[in-house]
Amino acid sequence: MALPPPDPQFVLRGTSAAVHTLHFSCGGPEPDIPLLFSGSENGFIHVWNLKTHRVDTALDGHGRKSVYCVETMGGKDRLLSQGRDQRICLWDLAEGRTSVTDSVFTEHVGFCRCSLLKVAQGRWLMAMAARSLEEVQILELPSKTSVCTLKPEVGAKLGMPMCLKLWQLNCDSQPVLLAGYEDGSVVLWNVSMGKALSQLICHQEPVMSLDFDVEKAKGISGSSEKVLSIWSLNEQQNLQVYKTHELVNAGISDITIRPDKKILATAGWDHRIRIFGWKKLKPLAVLDYHTATVHCVSFSDHSNPQERLLAAGSKDQRISVWSIYAQT
Repeated sequence: MALPPPDPQFVLRGTSAAVHTLHFSCGGPEPDIPLLFSGSENGFIHVWNLKTHRVDTALDGHGRKSVYCVETMGGKDRLLSQGRDQRICLWDLAEGRTSVTDSVFTEHVGFCRCSLLKVAQGRWLMAMAARSLEEVQILELPSKTSVCTLKPEVGAKLGMPMCLKLWQLNCDSQPVLLAGYEDGSVVLWNVSMGKALSQLICHQEPVMSLDFDVEKAKGISGSSEKVLSIWSLNEQQNLQVYKTHELVNAGISDITIRPDKKILATAGWDHRIRIFGWKKLKPLAVLDYHTATVHCVSFSDHSNPQERLLAAGSKDQRISVWSIYAQT
């Protein structure tokens, strides 16, 4: 008989607003304190100490406009955040500082999270939705030099980019971008050539979230409909539908594959977090704790697999933290 789903290991309260994004930083050397960064609708970024379950620092850099992306850049002292104030901020948190050191004005009105890729020591590529509705801009950080602008072909009618994922096969290979669009398409772009390599219609509705497993060349996407779409990338760089999975309720806000590629989690509009095996997309658990839409899910980057956590942020202003399938 299947075991009943567990309760959260602990719950973080105190954001005073809906939680839109989460990012762990736990993989540092001991005695490093494991941290969880959260971004909220009220414009605050909270830095949670996972030993005390309390906020260490609250950062305010987006003019009280919703924060929907936070990422660390090579250690927990360098932070990137993105908000509805159309700004991407770079933070220096070393030695207790709480200052924005630089920012990029995106001029984009949607809520498409930017994507970061480390390309060398201290050098990053960042993909972000551009001012022109259908375009994606690639910048190099920290210099903010423009690398290219990815424009769909004339008459393609993809609509706005909704979600982005920069990746490369290894440190010698060319960076590529997967972008999910308003028309339900996922497009694979060659960043250095600035051209589309492949396009696949995965959904009838806008692609709300996607993740990609570089090793298996297989990805997954969710939308406002009742379907998860799993697709693969063949040797010729063509995207093809691998399989689809029908959900009980419509609406996926976020999807993330755990770093060990064993399981994945989805954040549902139906207030639930769903866990699947990544190999065959076998449903493993439904985590039912939140009382409103779950906006985001994130797996921790603990170096010890048994310490691994899953966090979910919701419109109900709470962050649930789970220890689930940590022993595999």
